[in-house]
Amino acid sequence: MCELFGVSSQQPVHINNYLKSFYRHCNMHPHGWGLALMNNKQPHIEKEPIEATESRHLKEILKNPIYTKSALAHIRLATMGNMDVANCHPFISEDNNGRKWVLIHNGTIFKCDLLNKYKKTQDGNTDSERILMYIIDRLNYKERQQPLSDREQFNFINKIISKLAEGNKLNLIISNGTYTYAHSNTRNSLHYQRINKTIYFSTQKLNDKPWKLVPLNTVFALKDGEIIYRGKSHKYTYKLTEDQFNYIMNHVNPSLRESIINNFGEMHEAEFLNYH
Repeated sequence: MCELFGVSSQQPVHINNYLKSFYRHCNMHPHGWGLALMNNKQPHIEKEPIEATESRHLKEILKNPIYTKSALAHIRLATMGNMDVANCHPFISEDNNGRKWVLIHNGTIFKCDLLNKYKKTQDGNTDSERILMYIIDRLNYKERQQPLSDREQFNFINKIISKLAEGNKLNLIISNGTYTYAHSNTRNSLHYQRINKTIYFSTQKLNDKPWKLVPLNTVFALKDGEIIYRGKSHKYTYKLTEDQFNYIMNHVNPSLRESIINNFGEMHEAEFLNYH
């Protein structure tokens, strides 16, 4: 259970106000913050395993004007993985063709044996990091002879994301500096706002201007603030079950379990299910 923010724009745009509004939600997501600026296909990532509003480093970053064509940001409520920097989003990986990929994720992978092998080699212990490792592995295998075209790359990533969505909560944004991919399979949990040649994404609305919900179960690829590719809608709309709720509570670190309960004010299980 996290919150996501992303932007894709034709020209560099000032995003400080969006980020400040976004990071203010950290009282319900106190286990880490992260920011990736994707300028010139060379991601610059900052992240810490502390509440965003408590971070002196983040305050210093936001004091200066931030202009960018592409960025991702994340605040974390840890349900899987310990509270350390290796488990903070965004995650980054480089494929065999030198492209650097950055991922942020809101959700939980409840079933996907394809990701299990990465537990031994990942830096942290989140399922989100394993998603990116799997995508890069599959891309490297697919492109072992020659790189895919942009359209072929989209089709391939669309297929991977649609497959991972079955039985799992998979709200995510991925960027390689050229294209930004966005997907949500949970109702009312990812919004977008279009202003001229810029598209913003956010879990929650960040200002009083109009926002719309990202269409469910569909992968989008954006470049320079425009939707270039749109996948076919799949059928794997996510809704948390009681068994999955129990799975989260049984696997979360005991210290974080207490923190989650405290942040939700010991809310009734049904309320937790609806929030998730």
